[in-house]
Amino acid sequence: MPGPKDIDGSAGVPTFYGKELRWKREQAGLTQQQLVEGSFYGATHLSEIERGERRMPRDLAEHVDRVLDTDGFFSRRCEDVRRARRVGHALYFERALEAEKRADSIEEWSPTLFPGLLQTEAYARAIVEAAHPMEHPDKVALKVDARLARAQILNDDAERPEFWCILHESLLTQPVAPAPDMADQFEHLMELTLTRRVVPQIVPWNAGAHPFMMGMATVMSFPDAPPIVYTESLYSGETIDDPALVKRYRKAYDRLRAAALPPKASLALIQAAAEDYRNGKQPD
Repeated sequence: MPGPKDIDGSAGVPTFYGKELRWKREQAGLTQQQLVEGSFYGATHLSEIERGERRMPRDLAEHVDRVLDTDGFFSRRCEDVRRARRVGHALYFERALEAEKRADSIEEWSPTLFPGLLQTEAYARAIVEAAHPMEHPDKVALKVDARLARAQILNDDAERPEFWCILHESLLTQPVAPAPDMADQFEHLMELTLTRRVVPQIVPWNAGAHPFMMGMATVMSFPDAPPIVYTESLYSGETIDDPALVKRYRKAYDRLRAAALPPKASLALIQAAAEDYRNGKQPD
């Protein structure tokens, strides 16, 4: 049986932290299950921390320090990991960012923008600069890079989530970037669709009233945890885990999906918009 996959501690603060945690645990002769005994966390949670995929909650860090007798090392450093994981992202997005990496299903309604996971560099830069017009170029680049890095979860053939996104047809005719960049954005979405990384649907402009007339929402489901919902406005966001409220959001999303065009018809609209932008024509 092959051993655990090696961790590249040079990849960043979270992986450095995780590699050190694994080394200390193995040096103590403990399995992951043995180390988490007496805490509120499972071995899977610890495994994701060791791989740099999940941050260490402070209470778990304190538990680990007690068991491994590490003189508070992991408790002191867990805040550094927390900050490193959200570099380039807003504080309010932290919980959703972490959840996104563990989700086996992501269902997003994005009526005014392409979802962050689907954005090209040029499109993401246009959005960031519009939201932060006085931001220094270096900080803009940091935010753009962080947004593009999120999309790596769609490139993992073994563990990528099933990603379903519903967009409003007005997105097809809203040129937030120059025509060539808009063509690139639509062609990127087409490529992700054709390679089975995302299933898009378009809500047509004449669909009438529908369940999500206000705001965006992302529903995330997990193999080992209850689903959550993330909603966002201009400079704030909220992660919702109340079961009754999450259930209402999921029902609303299912009704919205029913109001949208089928995936094949949606892809045809996306392709037509890409061709129009590529030819220097404003989509009608």
